[in-house]
Amino acid sequence: MRPKLDFWYEFASTYSYLAALRIDGLARERKVDIVWRPFLLGPIFKAQGWDSSPFNLFPAKGGYMWRDLERLCVAQGLAFRKPAPFPQSSLLAARVAWTDQMIIHRPEFSRRVLLAEFAGGGRIDDEAVLAGILRSLDLDDRVILAAARTDRVKSRLRRETDEAIRLGLFGAPSFVTADGELFWGNDRLDAAFDWVAGRAEDL
Repeated sequence: MRPKLDFWYEFASTYSYLAALRIDGLARERKVDIVWRPFLLGPIFKAQGWDSSPFNLFPAKGGYMWRDLERLCVAQGLAFRKPAPFPQSSLLAARVAWTDQMIIHRPEFSRRVLLAEFAGGGRIDDEAVLAGILRSLDLDDRVILAAARTDRVKSRLRRETDEAIRLGLFGAPSFVTADGELFWGNDRLDAAFDWVAGRAEDL
C-alpha cells in the first residue's frame, strides 16, 4: 500500500492556498496518496478567545504574512490578490466540498476556490462564485448547493472540525501522517513528506 498524508486546510487560509497548489506535484514525486480534508478554523480560534484571524488581531504578524505571501506566490508562480474582506466565510465552500458529489472532485474544486479567492479576488461566501466553479467542473451547481445545505452534510463538516480539534490542530494548513505526526504550515509540507517516506522505508 502507498503511504498517505491527510491534508487539513481552510478555504479562508492564506497559506492553505500555497499548499493546495503544490501538494499534488510533491505527492506524485514521493508516491504518496493525499486525503483532502477541509475544516473550519473559526471554532478553534473562538476556543482561544479570538474573534478573527490572528493576522488581523496582531497587525505586525499580519503585515509580515501579507508580504511573505507575496514573495512565496512569486516564487511558486502563482497570481495573488489580497482578498477583501479577510478572512472570508468559508462555511458554504467547506460544506460543498463535503457533499457526496464532490468525493472525486474535492481536490480540483478546492484549488479553484482558493484561486478564485487569492488570485481572482472573488468572494467565496458568494453562492454565485461557488456555482460558477461547480459549472466549470461540469457539475450540477443547483443539486450540489442544495446538498450542501442538508443536515447530513452540515454534520459531516462538524465532525471533521471536531476531529481536527481532537488531533490538536490549531492552524492551517496542517498535515497529519498515518502514525499521528502533525506538521503545521506550508513550510512544513516537505518535512511531512520526508516523515512519511521514512516511515514507509521502515515497513
